[in-house]
Amino acid sequence: MLSDRGLFAKRLALDVHPLAIQMVRNTASKQHLTNVETICSDCKTGLPDNSVDVVLLYDVIHDLSNPGEVLEELHRVLKSNGILSVNDHHMKENEIVFKVTNKGLFKLAKKGKRTYSFSEGW
Repeated sequence: MLSDRGLFAKRLALDVHPLAIQMVRNTASKQHLTNVETICSDCKTGLPDNSVDVVLLYDVIHDLSNPGEVLEELHRVLKSNGILSVNDHHMKENEIVFKVTNKGLFKLAKKGKRTYSFSEGW
């Protein structure tokens, strides 16, 4: 069961492609979701420091031109107890873990069947 906070929490969708952003907007509109905000960017979110509880980075890390910059931005916006959840079927487990943890920003917190959860590394 979700608390009121969970039901009405702001949802953010970030993508580099304007068409993907428009698809999210259309879906949110059709489902009458008023708590979805979209950001069209390849890295910088414009969000305040320590303002996000959870980031889902699914099936994109393999395609990032500069994953280090993206991970730095995610580290900046995540709260100190925030979670970075990563899934990418294009990469092996050791590749995912290395790519996310190699700069020391994140550490592996939990390994699921196909999903890896990371927390603040320091």
